[in-house]
Amino acid sequence: MKAFSTKDYLAALIVIVIWGINFVVMKYGLQSFTSFQLGAARYFFAAFPLIFFVARPALPFKFVVMYGLFQGVGQFGFLFTALHVGMTVALASVLMQTQVFFTAIISWAVMREQLSRQQQIGLVLATLAIVCFGMHFTDVAPTALASVTVLGFLLCLCGASLWGASNIVARRAQGVNSDFSALGFVVWTSIIPIVPFVLLSYVFDAPSSRANWFNPSLVSVIAAAFLGLLGSSLAYTLWTQLLKRHSANRVAPFSLGVPVVGLAAGMWLLGEHVSRWQWAGIVFVIAALVVAMWPSKMRFPPLRG
Repeated sequence: MKAFSTKDYLAALIVIVIWGINFVVMKYGLQSFTSFQLGAARYFFAAFPLIFFVARPALPFKFVVMYGLFQGVGQFGFLFTALHVGMTVALASVLMQTQVFFTAIISWAVMREQLSRQQQIGLVLATLAIVCFGMHFTDVAPTALASVTVLGFLLCLCGASLWGASNIVARRAQGVNSDFSALGFVVWTSIIPIVPFVLLSYVFDAPSSRANWFNPSLVSVIAAAFLGLLGSSLAYTLWTQLLKRHSANRVAPFSLGVPVVGLAAGMWLLGEHVSRWQWAGIVFVIAALVVAMWPSKMRFPPLRG
């Protein structure tokens, strides 16, 4: 079994930090952009100008299209809208990690993969987490209900489910060609969501919002560039490369750090409040992830320079 190198640990740490603070950056991006406009801007920065220098991955184009739609329009379309209509950064960073269980459920339903004992226990714990998050909306404390709405909560779960669907597409692509370029896959799939996001903005955004395309705030532009260049191109490339060098069971546990960073960033940088029921749900989600993603017989890989 190949040992993790110092560079591998550094790559995992960079991904954890970027994906954790991504949620704060999204909030800044939504200051002047609508959800659909931020989606188009994010993927514009993720695709250009790299697409002129990076070769298309050696995969059937259907995988590029499907991944771009599920992960781009689906995952981030729902997530950006959730953050816009009522979702905190702290809670979103945790809820999105339920993609692990949506991936397992979709694998079972579509690919007939059996759920392991650990996955089954994790699903039970995740269900208890959803119940706790639902109980949050029965809280009579105004501070507890101010920043999270039922619609925002449901949209965030929809985003997590589409993330799970994109994982299945990536797995199918890996089966076709395990040597495809990670950077090429990220860059070329990033061109797919741009036009759908522009069309969604034209259909659903208010006419007054269309001026955002031509007069966005500098903060929102910087946020979109961060999400595209670092959140997509850099982080997803590093993560995919880790998955190509090591088994998923050894890489996946590092993602447990993402909700920790997201929680801390939301509370410290944005002053967000987490209610008692949300804390209970967060504990259950983290416990579910630990059970489902960290095999009991796996040893922590030794450090190697």
